[in-house]
Formats: sequence, structure tokens, C-alpha cells
Amino acid sequence: MLNLLMIAIGLSMDAFAVSTTNGMCVSRQYKRQSFFTRALVWSAMFGLFQGLMPMLGYFLGKTFASFISSIDHWIAFILLGFIGGKMIWEAVHPEKEECEVNLPFSTILTQAIATSIDALAVGVSFALLEVNILSASVIIALTTLLCSLVGAYLGKAFGSLLKSKAEVFGGVILVLIGLKILLEHTILA
Repeated sequence: MLNLLMIAIGLSMDAFAVSTTNGMCVSRQYKRQSFFTRALVWSAMFGLFQGLMPMLGYFLGKTFASFISSIDHWIAFILLGFIGGKMIWEAVHPEKEECEVNLPFSTILTQAIATSIDALAVGVSFALLEVNILSASVIIALTTLLCSLVGAYLGKAFGSLLKSKAEVFGGVILVLIGLKILLEHTILA
């Protein structure tokens, strides 16, 4: 359960970072209640997609599990290591972001899909590790919703100060969990 919660937190860091940026960008334009509504909408979208993607990855992984069962721990390690490494790289080498004050639905949808692609790969890992996908997806979705909402308000208050630190933290968590899975199935088996 602790591993699952740590994976959920790690996966939610991309959405947290985007929500921090969104909160920073739209905070000046909206009153308090309107800001909460908008932040809740994009946080719910992030949570929804973050919860759906592992299910999709899980069913793809289950389809091919019999072909790859002897190397499943290596696949989990590589996927989690790659995702975590990518998050760390992006935090250390940020692209210049434009601040879109009026976030249309299409932008939020694009952000939700983009921040949840990592969860698709984690879903494949879950299939190989026999994780209960329904409870895992719910935990990931709710964790992402909460982290995104917190990110929106932190972005409103502190701007870009926290964004890259969150991505590094999330990336390190995923790399360490991938390493733990590999060690449990090889050296510590």
C-alpha cells in the first residue's frame, strides 16, 4: 500500500507542476470562489485521466503478460526509471512556458492527457506485478486531484518557486520504486 501511495504521489507531480503554473497564471484574473471552481475543474480532469491511464496500461500489459513474465521486473524497472529520469531531466532543463490567463477546456484537456501519459506506462508495470488496478487507479486519481488542487493554490501564492522541485521529487520517487522492484526480483529474491 505504501508503494502504491508513493507511486501515486510521484505520478501526480507533473499535474502538480502544471497546476502550479495554471494557478500562477489565472490567479490575477479571478475572484476567490471563481478561482476555486476553475482549479477544481482542472484538478478533477487531471485526476480523471491519471486514474484512467493506468487501467488502459494494465489491460495492455495483461494482454502481453504471458510473453514477458520472465522479464517483468526489468520492464517495471526500465519504465519507472525512464519516467522518473524524464521528470528529473525536465525539472532541471525547463522549457520556457507561456502563461495562458484564460484556460479553455481544450488546453486543460491537453494538459490532463500530457501529464497522465506516464501513468499509462505504470499501468503496464501494474499488470506485470499483479496489482489491484481498480483500487490503484482510484488512489492515483484522488492523489492527483488533491495534489493538483494544492498546486493551484501554491501557484497562486508562490508562483514558479516550487514547480521544478516537485518534478524532481516525483522523479526520484519513481526511480527508487523501480529500483526496489528490480532488487526484490533479483538480488533480494
